[in-house]
Parts: sequence; C-alpha cells; structure tokens
Amino acid sequence: MSLIQEFKAFASRGNVIDMAVGIIIGAAFGKIVSSFVGDVIMPPIGLILGGVDFSDLAVTLKAAEGSTPAVVIAYGKFIQTIIDFLIISFAIFMGLKAINTLKRKQEEEATPAGPTKDQELLTEIRDLLKSQQGK
Repeated sequence: MSLIQEFKAFASRGNVIDMAVGIIIGAAFGKIVSSFVGDVIMPPIGLILGGVDFSDLAVTLKAAEGSTPAVVIAYGKFIQTIIDFLIISFAIFMGLKAINTLKRKQEEEATPAGPTKDQELLTEIRDLLKSQQGK
C-alpha cells in the first residue's frame, strides 16, 4: 500500500474526522469564552471593584526608554485567562458529566434483570424433580 493510500485510509476514518471537528469547535468555543469573560464578566467586576479595568492591571518593572517598550507583568490579563480557563473547564466538566450519565443509563438498560421470583421458584422445583428422579 502506498503512502498516499495509507494516509487516505487514515484520514477518512471516523475518529480522525471527529477529532478535527472537535478541535475546530474547541478553538471557536475558546474565543467565545474569552470574549464572554473580557467583554461581559470582567467589566461589571471591575466596576464593582471601583472602576478597575483588569486588562490594564500590570506592574511595570522597567519604564519605556525611547524606542524600547516598557517591561511589565500584565497580571490583569493573567486573571482574565484564569477565568477563561475556569469557565471552559466547567463547561467541559458539565458536558462530560452529561455524557457519562447517558452512558450509565444505557448500561443499566442493557444489563438483563435477574430472574423473577416465579423463575427462581420454577428453577427450584425443576432441581428438586431432577434430584428425585436420580434416586
């Protein structure tokens, strides 16, 4: 099998295509969450904290000199990134929890129920009759 045929077989498998779609949707979801945090959540929090714009929070280590930009630690952007991460993690957790719940329900439905009382009684009667025939 040639390299191109192997790659074609690999790429056309469902798992690879599903993974690619998941990565694309995940990247888009990350952008949505970043916008949600930066544009919707952080402004009211900043307002509550006295009009603070989190994206501007930084510690200047060295001021700008001429054409050299300032050296800063932008901890406000870091706080926003942490909130992004927490929201994405929570969304993934809730999605996985829903999937696991559905899987558990399917497994419970798939497992056959044990014998009923009538079936157990009939089994005992059968076994007794067999043991009496053997005597």
